[in-house]
Amino acid sequence: MAIVEMKVPVIGESITEVTLSKWLKKDGEYVNLDEGICEFESDKATLEFPAEAAGKLIYVAAEGDDLAIGALVAKIDTSASQNGTGSSAPAAAAPAEAKPTAAVPAVAPAETKSTYAEGHPSPAAAKILKESGVAPETVAGTGKDGRITKEDAQKAATAPAAAPPVAQAEKPKAPAAAPAPTGQRTEERKKMSRMRRTIAKRLVSAKNNTAMLTTFNEVDLTEIMALREKHQEAFVKKYGIKLGFMSLFAKACAKVLLEMPDVNAMIDGEDIVYHNYVDISIAISTPNGLVVPPVHNVESLNFAQIELEIKALADKARKGELTLEEMSGGTFTITNGGVFGSMLSTPILNEPQSAILGMHNIIQRPMAINDQVEIRPMMYLALSYDHRVIDGSSSVTFLVKVKQLLENPVAMLLDL
Repeated sequence: MAIVEMKVPVIGESITEVTLSKWLKKDGEYVNLDEGICEFESDKATLEFPAEAAGKLIYVAAEGDDLAIGALVAKIDTSASQNGTGSSAPAAAAPAEAKPTAAVPAVAPAETKSTYAEGHPSPAAAKILKESGVAPETVAGTGKDGRITKEDAQKAATAPAAAPPVAQAEKPKAPAAAPAPTGQRTEERKKMSRMRRTIAKRLVSAKNNTAMLTTFNEVDLTEIMALREKHQEAFVKKYGIKLGFMSLFAKACAKVLLEMPDVNAMIDGEDIVYHNYVDISIAISTPNGLVVPPVHNVESLNFAQIELEIKALADKARKGELTLEEMSGGTFTITNGGVFGSMLSTPILNEPQSAILGMHNIIQRPMAINDQVEIRPMMYLALSYDHRVIDGSSSVTFLVKVKQLLENPVAMLLDL
């Protein structure tokens, strides 16, 4: 039997551990070379793990296990053929039929069949059993094919010693149970995904490690909406994509960020790093959590290029196909809670960046214009910033300049 061990590969410099999120092939199933056998979930993306050889797949790790880089995931028996037998099995079976043998009661193979996983603990379960001094043979596995899961090991490690049989006869009568409350009271416990755990750690880190403040303003989008309505049809005809609000906001921010490098900077140790380019991270909501892939060199792109890049990143993010390179970088972030109906919020910093702009929903509100009350499409803007890098006056000035460009888009188009 030739066995190939499948171990967690090196994924990136900053990634030391992954989670086996899903098996793509069944235990004992024949797999081909380079065929995906499982999916890993890292801090930033979901990755497919291909088979390094063709043969029978043997599980070692279980779904939900956290695995360090280099940890054993599975084994592949390369001596097995695709029909489930070894390469030498047919030749060895022929001579055996020629010799008469004494009658032996037949035993159905299905009754004695067992898998490699049966009674075998996952890496996390094995560690718990070893530390608690519990023998794996005494633990009943509830995982796939009888595998001992991490939860099985924890229950075995914390289970109290069994009471003597005689104690059962002397056990006092239990009091009558209290009436059960009406209505459903079910609970479900699920392990947090690795991406959700990473998001949680980074949000807490941003809150604890930065001097974060937020300043607010409001913007009248009358001119922006008129511009989109007037030129939308021609824009779609030429570029094949609609002119959205995000490209207009991104372009306005990029222009002001180049004028105010402090807002586009970040802290690195005891240094402040200033960028002469603008990479704007766009917050995208996915089923697994919020991701913020950057659009690079926004200052050099036109509106159609920005819209097409945002659409491509959003499509990849929702399919879980973003690469680590596409997730890295960014000097400033824009998040749009308005698509979910948010009127006002305080966005949290995307470390190590020093500022993030929060967009919100557009509401028709009465405004005093030239001593007259007019109904205008208004949006609240919020700029959260790291006060260690950005002064209060700079944050207010930045937001005012962005507001002015959005309320007069012609000036932005003419680079005035």
